[in-house]
Formats: sequence, C-alpha cells, structure tokens
Amino acid sequence: MAGLLARLRSAVYLLWLVATVIPWAILSLLASVFVRGTPLYRVTTYWLHLAIYGARAICGVRWRIHGAQHLQAAAAGSQPIILLSKHQSTWETFAYPVLMPRPLCYVFKRELIYIPFFGWAMARLDMVHIDRSKRAQAWNLVAEQGRRHMANGNWVIMFPEGTRIERGRRGAYKTGGTRLATATGAVVLPIAVNSATCWPRRSFVLRPGTIDISIGAPMPAAGRDAEALMAEVEAWIEGEMRRLDPAAYVPGQPTPLAATRH
Repeated sequence: MAGLLARLRSAVYLLWLVATVIPWAILSLLASVFVRGTPLYRVTTYWLHLAIYGARAICGVRWRIHGAQHLQAAAAGSQPIILLSKHQSTWETFAYPVLMPRPLCYVFKRELIYIPFFGWAMARLDMVHIDRSKRAQAWNLVAEQGRRHMANGNWVIMFPEGTRIERGRRGAYKTGGTRLATATGAVVLPIAVNSATCWPRRSFVLRPGTIDISIGAPMPAAGRDAEALMAEVEAWIEGEMRRLDPAAYVPGQPTPLAATRH
C-alpha cells in the first residue's frame, strides 16, 4: 500500500513539474531579452523553489543542513568558492540554487541544454556547459568561464564523480574541480548528501523522508596539489556519507565502486 501511494504521489509530482516548468521557462526566456546575470538567475531559479517545495508537499521529501556555519562564513568572505558535492539524484541539482547563499555556476554536460524548456532556460544563465568528448577544450572552458563567474561573485559547483551515483557506492573522483581551485586560489567546500534515500538514481518514485546535506569545513586550495586536494575531498565526503546513511554501507568494508564511471 505504501509503495502504491508513493507511486501515485510521484505521478502527481511529475505533473506538477511539467505544469510549472513550461510557463516558467517561457517567462525566463522572455526575461533574458532584457536582463542577464544575477537578476535573470533569480527569476529562473525561482522555479526550483516550486520543485523542491513541491516534492515536500506532495511526496513528503524534507531536508536539513549540517554545517551551515561554513556556508555563512564563505558567503561573508571575498574568496572565490568551489562546491564539490556527492551526486545521488536530481533532487540536489534542484535544491542547491535554493539553499545556497550565492548564485551558483553549474558545470554540466552540454546535452542538458537541449532538454525542452528546462534546458533552454539553463542555457541563458551564467553556467558552464561542456562537451565531455573534447576533454582538453572542456577543461579550458571550465578554467576560463569558471574564473570569470567567480570574479562576479558566483560560486562554481561541480560533481567530482561526474554523474549520479547509486546509494552506498562511490564513483571515480576526477580532479577538474580541484584543478580549477588550485589554478584560481579558490576555497573548496565539500558536500555530502544522501538524497538517494528519498529519490533513487534509477527511479522517479520519491519516498517520504529527510535528506541530509552536510557542508564540510573550507579547504583552501592555494599552493596545494590538485590530486592531493581531491583525495582529501573524497575522503571527507565518503566518510561523511557513512555517517549520514550508515544503513547503505557494510561496517568495516570499503565503499564499492559504482559500475558507471563516465
């Protein structure tokens, strides 16, 4: 019975997303003719409030933040910030622009901008969309645009594992985020999130519960080696994931590598 109710709620939520994203994307596209930068970001990402509060009202998906003081300190400072986050579901991509105190610049695969309405609106924002088949060009784009967007006060956000990872597993952590941090002297904030407890990677059936988002202490990158810094980020995130979601891990056993590592 609980499973059927979750499916019905998820179907209603999907209808809610479709019904709200189309008019909001059209509004954002029209607004982009007149405004850009942070004002357009605020207009466009307001739809994400509808997305995550809709998930809470319809499907019972709530959240809580640990380590909020690290966000507050970063927002109060003047150093460039790069967020490096665990990635388990679509939920955190919706939630982070709502929950973070500064505009976010996502680094994401170019194919997403072709998604009708949602992708079209994203393409008008100050984001970095890359062609992952052209790695050298992709890195140059990330370095150039990431530096420019951080200079404007935006925070760059990247998912080091490159894709959504199943609950209880670990992807291959790539050094793009820490390379950008060491090249720009940015400060890294690692983030652990157990969103798959409510929204599994391979499913659109949302389960009621509370998602935990944990913000780690700032990790200065100036003068650091990118690989060593990423190893520190990975160790913190994976250790924190075991604390947030102990049921997903076998005590004393290493975290299994995810099958998908692209």
